[in-house]
Amino acid sequence: MRDKPGKGAPQAAERRLTFIFLTQYYPPEPGAASLRLQAMAQELVRLGHAVRVVTALPHHLGAGAGRPFRLWQEERDGAVWVLRTWIWRVKPGRFWRRLLNYFSFVVTSFFGLWRAGRADYLVVESPPLFLGLTAWAYGRLRRIPYILSVSDLWPDSAVALGLVTNPQLIGLARRLEHFLYRNAAYVSAVTEGIRAAVAASGTIPASRVLFFPNGVDPAAFTGGDPERIRRRLGLEGRHVFLYPGTLGYAQGLEIILEAADLLREGLPEVLFLLVGEGPVKAAMMAEAERRGLSNVRFEPLRPVGEMRHYFALSRGVVVPLRRHPLFAGARPSKVFPAWAAGVPVIFAGEGEMARLVEESGAGVVVPPEDGPALAMAVEFLTRIADWEWRAMGEAGRRFVAERYRWDAIARAWVEGLG
Repeated sequence: MRDKPGKGAPQAAERRLTFIFLTQYYPPEPGAASLRLQAMAQELVRLGHAVRVVTALPHHLGAGAGRPFRLWQEERDGAVWVLRTWIWRVKPGRFWRRLLNYFSFVVTSFFGLWRAGRADYLVVESPPLFLGLTAWAYGRLRRIPYILSVSDLWPDSAVALGLVTNPQLIGLARRLEHFLYRNAAYVSAVTEGIRAAVAASGTIPASRVLFFPNGVDPAAFTGGDPERIRRRLGLEGRHVFLYPGTLGYAQGLEIILEAADLLREGLPEVLFLLVGEGPVKAAMMAEAERRGLSNVRFEPLRPVGEMRHYFALSRGVVVPLRRHPLFAGARPSKVFPAWAAGVPVIFAGEGEMARLVEESGAGVVVPPEDGPALAMAVEFLTRIADWEWRAMGEAGRRFVAERYRWDAIARAWVEGLG
């Protein structure tokens, strides 16, 4: 039988709980899931709870470069105890190699959990979905209920991007997905779309589907110094449109190259700056060179602490997604720090994030995979009066301060636990 919270127990918000987080990605790993889990852990500690994290040694997008070989290591992230275990590092490429990467941590993380000991809840991040098996097995063995934190519907997203095509593998993954939902004490969703999809699966009551969306610490993205970046990159007199984060398949970043091609003569002062790493970066750079796009620049991944300077440099932040029904329920995390920095957003997509941008009044929405529409939005933000541009930025600041601060999100999440 699965352990469930006792009916007579005090509400979670009224008692001190111990959580173990199980995740393949945790800072210094880049990415939305990594930063969200770190924020979640730190806010839970501020609320009086204890958090231990079992994660992999840094490996993603070059995060582990230059580090010595280790089977495991312990460290502290403020008041959060972190245990990292070995993982097989792979370069972007064939999907079977990524599976080996996932399964190596599925095995080694079990020993990390054993060292972490007991807890009131084990919070496991998906994807990778397979890590849920480790949480289920450890939870059964130590009688600890687990919370499946879903930041991406898998295998649906992998199928939508064409990364998984084998029908047998897809079928096995769907059965595993539903098995993990049924056996979870709670499922925690990062978007309303994911929450609705999990509730509609019929595998877990809607009352046990929690909501922990992407958010932001507004103070972390204010006070940026744009001139230090402008001088270093030689961007005097340019209007910079920033893309920060992972250069991956889901984003459909070709739309930026198409817009840059359309604007290079009519608006030569516009420059697109892509800061990050990812599996499509090399192809993007090659295509930009082939087209002769001098108005597109690429920068390596930067630490989160430096990104406020890049946001302060920007006239707008471009956030594209591919056209697919699955992505209608997405909330790209890079929107929230852009708004915290007071920078308008151009969202090239549909659904949940499009509604938030329109509701906030802090950006422009254009159709996905539509280069000419993106070019028009860039031209709009370039030509509007400064007072109007600043008003859009301030609307974004207010929107995240009122609705998407990490402390308020964490408090509501804990209150949802029985």
